[in-house]
Amino acid sequence: MEHRHRARLLIADDHTLLAEACKSFLEPEFEVVGIADNGRALLTLARELKPDVVVLDIAMPQLNGLEAGDQ
Repeated sequence: MEHRHRARLLIADDHTLLAEACKSFLEPEFEVVGIADNGRALLTLARELKPDVVVLDIAMPQLNGLEAGDQ
């Protein structure tokens, strides 16, 4: 059986229900390595977990998605 690498995703959204729904939807194809609920937590988790892709909300507290994505 061929082993296929699944991309590692980090989800950032301040709405927990939406973040968990995204995780459930994406997990069959991707490895969700973490969920951040604000921009500062996103930066910390991204440095720690080194995901391949970050799915982020634009409007988050402490640091919005655009500012966090620019870091």
